[in-house]
Amino acid sequence: MNSLNSVLIEGNLVRDPEKQEFDSGSKLCRFTMASNRWFSQDNEKKTEVSYFDIEVWNKVAESCLKTLAKGRGVRVVGRLKQDRWADKDGKNHSKVKVVGETVEFKTQFDKKPSEVKEPEDAEKEPVF
Repeated sequence: MNSLNSVLIEGNLVRDPEKQEFDSGSKLCRFTMASNRWFSQDNEKKTEVSYFDIEVWNKVAESCLKTLAKGRGVRVVGRLKQDRWADKDGKNHSKVKVVGETVEFKTQFDKKPSEVKEPEDAEKEPVF
């Protein structure tokens, strides 16, 4: 039986997404997003920012590459994946990233909230 491994994160891209294509025809889109958490401590409002590396594949990657840019809000549903490797000196390293399975593009607003800015070919529903 598989253990539960599921994550949902909302936030904004901190830079434009990166594209990678493979000889097999697979497409990969990588991006980093920031997620803010607000809380009170000692009667002061505080903010905690966490940064997450996200990767999505194939059709989801294509939609993300067409739609996403730095600052854009997203909701990602996926799973955690740990990469492990040894460097040239034999020292072990690891990094946890999120493999996105569903990405929802948040509505983008210009300075006038009444004018919604959406790319013409953007997905209106979550991408599966």
